[in-house]
Amino acid sequence: MPADTDLGGKVALVTGGSRGIGAATALRLARQGADVAVTYAGNKEAAEDVVRALRALGRRAVALRADAADAGEAAGAVERAAAFGDGLDILVNNAGVGLLGPLEGLSPADVDRVLAVNVRGVFLASQAAASRMTEGGRIITVGSCTALRVPGPGATLYAMSKAALVGLTKALARELGPRGITANIVHPGPIDTDMNPADGPYADGQAAMTALGRFGTAGEVASMVAYLAGAAYVTGAEFVVDGGHAA
Repeated sequence: MPADTDLGGKVALVTGGSRGIGAATALRLARQGADVAVTYAGNKEAAEDVVRALRALGRRAVALRADAADAGEAAGAVERAAAFGDGLDILVNNAGVGLLGPLEGLSPADVDRVLAVNVRGVFLASQAAASRMTEGGRIITVGSCTALRVPGPGATLYAMSKAALVGLTKALARELGPRGITANIVHPGPIDTDMNPADGPYADGQAAMTALGRFGTAGEVASMVAYLAGAAYVTGAEFVVDGGHAA
């Protein structure tokens, strides 16, 4: 991977940026010079901790409360981030929910919630960002290794929602390419986060499914996102950061 790109003067929005992959991504973009807005849905204190860390790097930063399941808030967060930064250059669609369980146990409310956050919220944020971005804009979406390979039962709804993002990304690339705006998707595998800790009850099995035999780190995913934030001739592509989960 090329050396870190200088993102000085760029403004980024990372949805779901208060913890895990989102927080690591916000910090990585800031280290490369970007000013960063992060959204959070519930844990304001965690989001403010991230903002303090971003500012400690000398960057402008703000935390914006936004529920990706709410259509108005999903798009509104982009408008607020653009107002904070006097424009928007990079959107990282990271906010998502995971809901695993037997197919017959999933309710219509479950389906609505997962699709509202994981698909509709991403679409609306990308739509709003596209209206704000100029040439050089970047839309980077965090998908999942389950969009490529589902290793066992219980992930029907989650895998469906993440697979939908592949089609969205490719369509965005075609639609926005003539304007010099790229769109790509990153598929993490088992990543050590609060939601899926490397010492959790199902961790051994997940690690065993990878070629490397271990969980990845949020920073390893963030490094791929940061690369795409600077890549000008990469669009409509899928990048897998899964330790060989889909090999």
